Amino acid sequence: MKLIIAAIKPFKLEEVREALTAIGVRGMMVTEIKGFGAQSGHTEIYRGAEYAVNFVPKVKLEIVVADNLADEVVETILKSAKTDKIGDGKIFVLDVNQAVRVRTGEAGDDAL
Repeated sequence: MKLIIAAIKPFKLEEVREALTAIGVRGMMVTEIKGFGAQSGHTEIYRGAEYAVNFVPKVKLEIVVADNLADEVVETILKSAKTDKIGDGKIFVLDVNQAVRVRTGEAGDDAL
């Protein structure tokens, strides 16, 4: 199993969710986050004063899938989250040693 963590622009969340559902992803966790990378924040004007915004709002997706679905999930996120502008986000793929469904006690791929 693989854990796929993706930080994307918030307005792309619904498009990414729909694309992942279409390829068979049955669940994900979503968290509103703030961060920066190459973008390094930006400036905004509020009531005539300019403010530096050092952390940019993002949405973090956490998705656990079977090994054979991981590459397709990454490609789907890449295609549906991309805007061709700085700050599109990052995707990380990690190994998952165990998953257990609390309600039934199913483990491994059956828990997904």
